[in-house]
Amino acid sequence: MSDKRNVKILVVDDKENIRKSLKMILEYEGNTFLEAADGEEALEIIDETVGLDLILLDIQLPGMDGLEVLSELKKKPYSPEVIMISGHGTVQTAVEATKLGAFDFIEKPLHRERVLLSIQHALNQKRLERECKDLRKKAEKKYHLIGNHPLMKKLWEQILKTAPTNATIFIFGESGTGKELIARAIHENSSRKNEAFIQVNCAAIPEELIESELFGHIRGAFTGATEKKKGKFELADGGSIFLDEIGDMSLKTQAKVLRVLEEGEVQKVGSSKTGKVDVRVIAATNKNLKTEIKEGNFREDLYFRLNVVPLNSPPLREKKEDIPILIDYFNKNFVKENNFREKKFSEDIIEAMVKYPWKGNVRELKNIVERIIIMTDSDTIAKKDLPKQIKGEANVYFPEADKVKSLKVFRDLAEKEFILAKLEECDWNISQTAREIETPRSNLYKKLEQFGIKIKAGAGKVVAPSSRNKNGGEESPDSIGQDGR
Repeated sequence: MSDKRNVKILVVDDKENIRKSLKMILEYEGNTFLEAADGEEALEIIDETVGLDLILLDIQLPGMDGLEVLSELKKKPYSPEVIMISGHGTVQTAVEATKLGAFDFIEKPLHRERVLLSIQHALNQKRLERECKDLRKKAEKKYHLIGNHPLMKKLWEQILKTAPTNATIFIFGESGTGKELIARAIHENSSRKNEAFIQVNCAAIPEELIESELFGHIRGAFTGATEKKKGKFELADGGSIFLDEIGDMSLKTQAKVLRVLEEGEVQKVGSSKTGKVDVRVIAATNKNLKTEIKEGNFREDLYFRLNVVPLNSPPLREKKEDIPILIDYFNKNFVKENNFREKKFSEDIIEAMVKYPWKGNVRELKNIVERIIIMTDSDTIAKKDLPKQIKGEANVYFPEADKVKSLKVFRDLAEKEFILAKLEECDWNISQTAREIETPRSNLYKKLEQFGIKIKAGAGKVVAPSSRNKNGGEESPDSIGQDGR
């Protein structure tokens, strides 16, 4: 048997010779053997035994029969797997036992290999269930909402009130405030928690592909569609779908999403047929959709259909009391996941981090905490270990006027320094920096190219091939940043 740990197996049979035979087989394989001659004795042993893994249960027992024992057993939490055994088995009995939760059904006479194989399969099933529960617990911990601020308490109250319903939820909030965590919390506290949770970042999918991603396509629907593909709505059937950054979705796709919300129907790209889905929709945006509606970028009817229950994800600057709690949480999680020594954040560093505005919200805080832990050698992290902008030392450089030949050179040097400072402030995240300086991402990329700030292919690094000195000249090449996306 491949499960090498000590396995506790209870054999319930009124025939002593059967119990003795099974004892020899099971103990030879290194298992702990327990026995009972009737159903009442079996239930007593089950209640008194810690870590019971498996039960071999005869159907015909004096008094309480095996099916009654099985029925009682399955009412208990964390019950062991049960294999039914019988000398007078019928298909009807086997079906009934399976409906009650039996893993397998073995007819007498019992053969050693058949018994051991069934036991092994049952133990593997139990192991997979344990692993699944462990993974679910880890996932729940990873996506846990942290905070004691009144705004967070109010948010949790709203989540717990709305989660059990099938109402469509619209989450509003800035980037980095944890809108995905709110969506997952709603799903995990709903009746759909055992079904799929599908996340779609609408801003990250090109317009020509988003319909295929959401609704699927048939073979030959477009060039490159060599196989039939299920869409995200179909994959989420029975569960929940989270449409993040829905404000970036095209009007054509918005119309098809509205159809799903109103009729529960999806239509694959290239197909004339429609299919039904049962999906709870949770949407989120960091845009002002009322402005987008006025400008003709978002459908008003879709807005009203989505905005059944609006939830607000508060920015970090409005709940600064939670910053020390979040620092501690990110610190402990990171050192545990990466096998680091636990580090202590001094009072002066926490004070400085509480004062900082955190335009990137909780995501920015998490990134900074992890970066400091990695880059600091000592066990105690002090204010000197913080990035300059958080310490309040980041100043945008302006060239000295008498050292610059023309207005264009002055403007370019100042603009380059401003962009570098903002990239540093945003942890070298291109999308976030573009939002912060209120320019399209494509324009920011043009500026990076203009000023010689290049992204290394495959390295995810932003590199400034030459930096300025105070005289407007150039210094040696300098590698900076860590996220050029």
